Amino acid sequence: MKITRLIHCIYRFYAPFGAKERIDLGKTGGESRAHGGLCNRGFNDSIRLHMRSGLLVVALFSVVSSLMGQGIHPWKPESTNTIVSSIAPPFGYQRVAVPNLSFGNWLRHLPLKPRGTRVKLYHGGLKSNQGAHHAVVDIDTGTRDLQQCADAVIRLRAEYLYFARQYTNIQFNFTSGDSNRFDWWYSGYRPVVAGNKVTWKKQASFDFSYPNFRKYLTKTFAYAGTLSLARDLPSRATIVDLMIGDVFVKGGSPGHAVIVLDVAMNQEKKKVFLLGQSYMPAQDFHVLKNPNHPGQSPWYSIQIRGDLVTPEWSFDWSQLKYFPE
Repeated sequence: MKITRLIHCIYRFYAPFGAKERIDLGKTGGESRAHGGLCNRGFNDSIRLHMRSGLLVVALFSVVSSLMGQGIHPWKPESTNTIVSSIAPPFGYQRVAVPNLSFGNWLRHLPLKPRGTRVKLYHGGLKSNQGAHHAVVDIDTGTRDLQQCADAVIRLRAEYLYFARQYTNIQFNFTSGDSNRFDWWYSGYRPVVAGNKVTWKKQASFDFSYPNFRKYLTKTFAYAGTLSLARDLPSRATIVDLMIGDVFVKGGSPGHAVIVLDVAMNQEKKKVFLLGQSYMPAQDFHVLKNPNHPGQSPWYSIQIRGDLVTPEWSFDWSQLKYFPE
C-alpha cells in the first residue's frame, strides 16, 4: 500500500474519534505569561477541536517519517565530517556517554564544513574576525540579519526537537514574555504584535512541514533573544554539572549566548568542553577556539576562578543555563 493511501485510511478512521475530544490548553502550556497581552483568551472550542485533529495528523506523520527514514539534520544530507569524527578530545580524556537519541548526541554529530572554511556573514561577505573559529558548522544562516547568537542556540534546540518529533515541546517565548508555541503555529495561528501586546489569530491552514517549521523559527528570531533565554532557562546548580547542550548566556542589548557542543572527561572526573556560537551580525555558526590555551584548543576547561573567556565575549561561570528535558 502506498504511504499516502496509508495516511488517508488511518486518518479517516481516527479523525472522527479525535474530533469528539477537546484539548485543555492549560495542561498543554496554553496559558500565556502575558506582558501587556495574552494568548489563551483568543482560543475557542472550535480552535481546540482543530488542534486536536491536527495532533492526529502529527502522529501519522511521525509513523510515516519512521517508515521512510529521516536524516537527523534535515537542512543537509548526512555527512561523515562531523564534530565527533573531526575533533578529538585532549590526551587522557574520553567523550562522556550520552543516549543515542539525546540532544547531546545530536549536537556532537553536527556536520562540519571542510577544514579551513572561513566564516561568512548572512549577506555572503566575510566576517572581519577570522581568528575566532576552529571549524564552521555546515548549517545555513539565512539571508537576513536574524540568526545571531541566541537565535542560533534556539535554532539548534528547535531542530533537535523537530527531529525527535517532540513538536509540542518546541516553545521559545518572546522577549515580552508572551508564549510562542510551534503547535499553535502549525495549527495555523500567527502572533499579531501591537506594541507590547501579542495575540494569536487563525491566518493559515494546518501545516507542520519542515518549511513551515523554518518560518516559525524566522518569526521567533525576530521576537526572542538573549533576554528571553536568560529569563526562561534554569541555571545549573554548579559548574561541574555542565553537560552537552547547556548554554552560557548573558541577557542584554547587547548580550551573548554560546552553546556547549561536546564534553569529555578524564579519570579524575575533570571535564573539558567545546563551545559554538553565531554572533553579530548573523553569520555562520562555528566551533570556537580557546584563546587562553592554544595547546588544548578548541577544548575549554572548567575554572574555579575568573571568567570563561571566549574569543569575542567573556561570561561569568554562574551564567550557565540548561534546557529542561
